[in-house]
Amino acid sequence: MPVTRRTVLALPVLAAPAILGAREAFAAPSAVKIGAVYPLTGPMASAGDSSRAGIELLIDLINTPHPELAPIPLMAEAGLPRLGGAKVEIVYTDGQNSPAVAQSDALRLITQDHVVALNGAYQSGNTLTASAVAERYGIPFVNGESVAANLTERGYKWFFRTTPIGPDIAALYLDFLASVGKTGVKVAKVAVVHDTSEYGVSVANTIKQVAASRQTPIAMDVSYTVSTSDVSAQVLKLKQAAPDAVIFISYTSDAILYMKTMQAQGYKPPILIGDDSGFSDPSFIKAVGNLSQGVLDRSAFDGSKPGSNAAKIDALYRKKTGRALDDTTGRSMTGMLVLCDAIDRAGSTEPEKIRAALSATNLTPAQLFMGYKGVKFDAKGQNVLASALMVQLDGTDYRSVWPAAQAAAKLVLPFKGWS
Repeated sequence: MPVTRRTVLALPVLAAPAILGAREAFAAPSAVKIGAVYPLTGPMASAGDSSRAGIELLIDLINTPHPELAPIPLMAEAGLPRLGGAKVEIVYTDGQNSPAVAQSDALRLITQDHVVALNGAYQSGNTLTASAVAERYGIPFVNGESVAANLTERGYKWFFRTTPIGPDIAALYLDFLASVGKTGVKVAKVAVVHDTSEYGVSVANTIKQVAASRQTPIAMDVSYTVSTSDVSAQVLKLKQAAPDAVIFISYTSDAILYMKTMQAQGYKPPILIGDDSGFSDPSFIKAVGNLSQGVLDRSAFDGSKPGSNAAKIDALYRKKTGRALDDTTGRSMTGMLVLCDAIDRAGSTEPEKIRAALSATNLTPAQLFMGYKGVKFDAKGQNVLASALMVQLDGTDYRSVWPAAQAAAKLVLPFKGWS
């Protein structure tokens, strides 16, 4: 199906209801509309398309009975049971790589498509503007992927986020490096490479702050413009400084460019960590997986354990798309799952009742397919049970390698890269 500015999943539809200040919900619906803002064109399109494919799979699983996937919420029956089996309908918009476009998309979804809630928007900058519109109109907004710490520091009432965020991620990296250091591997000098987007700056600053609080300051900070065409100067700077570990905070096109430039300059850091995002995008592995063997990444998804919820969902995603479920897609799906579960528990499409149900969310690990400790929101809307682990690229698949108790494979150092 070709990508358009707005693509509606083909499910039973209900005539668009009238809204009063975008707050009046329709009664006894046959379908519940949710808006999803993702980058479907431009440099982030691969990640956006993967998230859409994952969400489409999830909605199909919700709308048709799949008792074999219980106890994941909404899998056992068809549709939303507390709303009379109402089907979930997703209205997609293309946020591109533009906070302004994401903002206008959110406005149209609320005022023209009359969605009862919003989900998205992958890039932290897009999420920042789209969720501001939802807050103004009093519409629940659930985010599953954006990690910029400031998103949950705005005093918002209607914004909820399920993913691990900057401080969680920083702690993961520093704990991992400290653990590796205890084995005799040198980790004294760490560099952070990041773009200048909301995502890149926020995560880099958080890593530096957490490292400083542990008396292990980051030795190098290397920045670049997002979606750049040349990172030769940045790679040369790294090569000359020779840090023991490099953490890249990059979207897909930039992550690919860095790997190609590093090969061209013959530079391999002993430890290379990608901050999910571009490094977990399936197109990264397709484009430069052969140059990136042994790259480490953070992930909350591990589908390697037979019989687990994760393995079952991964198998269904592979059947649908022909590729493995990646972490970012899994986090997008989890955000949507939590939103749909809250709508069902609310037993209503009234925004305030959905918001109250989101606030009361308390899901356990057994109810999820991501490796979170659960889903429970604090007063700021952040999931306090979000967590992640370290995975390493082996061939065309990432395998969990740390913490050791959760590992499916052995950690291999130094970074191999290319043969």
